[in-house]
Amino acid sequence: MAALAAAMSDASRMKILCALMDGRAWTATELSAVANIAASTTSSHLSRLVKANLVTCLSQGRHRYFRLYSSSIASLLENMMGVTFQASNPSRSKVPEELLKARTCYDHLAGEIAVKLYDSLVTNGWIENDGSDLTLQGKEKLLQLGIKLDAKTKRKKCCPCLDWSERKFHVGGFLGASLLNFFESHHWIEKVPGYREVIITPKGHQGLHRHFLIDI
Repeated sequence: MAALAAAMSDASRMKILCALMDGRAWTATELSAVANIAASTTSSHLSRLVKANLVTCLSQGRHRYFRLYSSSIASLLENMMGVTFQASNPSRSKVPEELLKARTCYDHLAGEIAVKLYDSLVTNGWIENDGSDLTLQGKEKLLQLGIKLDAKTKRKKCCPCLDWSERKFHVGGFLGASLLNFFESHHWIEKVPGYREVIITPKGHQGLHRHFLIDI
């Protein structure tokens, strides 16, 4: 734990980790820009993060990309954001409204809309009350919608993830990732390149209301 904390105990490295929370793979050049540091310094920080298994490096041809090591690292960062947000007790007005409404939490949706989605799934009996698993009814309904649920994975099929800004749960696990993929592929949402912010499209407003009874 001390070694992990030491690897994260640098403002520039935390900027890099937070940037990777959007779920994409970034180049060292892009991360250098977002952290506002020199390329050589970025390379050193990335080596430290890779060695600590916080970040993984993907090679594609002559290009190298970096992303978070796993969803568990993303969950750790999201929890840290929640602790920081609560400890510093900032005014919500200082947080961009768009970020509060909807954002990515690595590979699933977070923010006010995501919390409403979680509450809707519980209320309609699509997931268990504790968010630990899908119900039979939920599996049928989501499959009818075209959301993939049968992939072989070691991840939890469904789990509650504490939202740092709402202080309530949103949907994590494989279901959370599947929902985000569905929303994006069906143009219910649009990701803002380089940011965690997510925009709900007019089609998304209609779909969320029709299928999940969510009013935005």
